[in-house]
Amino acid sequence: MSAKIGVITFPGTLDDVDAQRAVRRAGAEVVELWHADADLRGVDAVIVPGGFSYGDYLRCGAIARFAPAMTSVIDAARKGMPVLGICNGFQILCEAGLLPGVLTRNAGLHFVCRDQWLTVENTTSAWTTRYEPGAQLLIPVKHGEGNYMADKAVLDELEGEGRVLFRYAEENPNGSQRDIAGITDARGRVAGLMPHPEHAIDPLTGPTDDGLGMFLSVLDALVAA
Repeated sequence: MSAKIGVITFPGTLDDVDAQRAVRRAGAEVVELWHADADLRGVDAVIVPGGFSYGDYLRCGAIARFAPAMTSVIDAARKGMPVLGICNGFQILCEAGLLPGVLTRNAGLHFVCRDQWLTVENTTSAWTTRYEPGAQLLIPVKHGEGNYMADKAVLDELEGEGRVLFRYAEENPNGSQRDIAGITDARGRVAGLMPHPEHAIDPLTGPTDDGLGMFLSVLDALVAA
């Protein structure tokens, strides 16, 4: 039986269908989850996709964090379920306290939409085992609030524990501290990144298939569990 990966849809979510496509392409079963439903329907992992949940009112991800579905995700993540937050999903995971730090307005205050080179820093998390250390990936970014910030102690902890997943290469698109593009929790099960791997799973529709490795990695992790 194939793994079941849930993809949450909030009001304002834009990339749930793309995330579902990536899950199917990796070979897993998609389970569509609705923000107002606390039942995770027996999924093995969860993706919190990108977009503008609740219109980004108050603060990006701040309202979505209290959705019934997220209450269940927080509980499941603390028990070890793999969870991936992409773009707005990364913001939501930070607001939920599953990942440290905060995503703020881009340096220069401009929305950025382009293909972005990343360097792979961590290959041991549930979402990155298919990559080689130092690999260069080309994955799209599209956000206005992707400037990752945390205090020095948190940044030093992330660095010291090898919890930085990806860094922006060549040019930092948003001013993110230490060029951080994605991070993981201490157990390597919860991950968040601003770039969109679901938009890079097939060279026909994206710049590369470099993002597919994230979805294949979590299937490996689920089999090994």
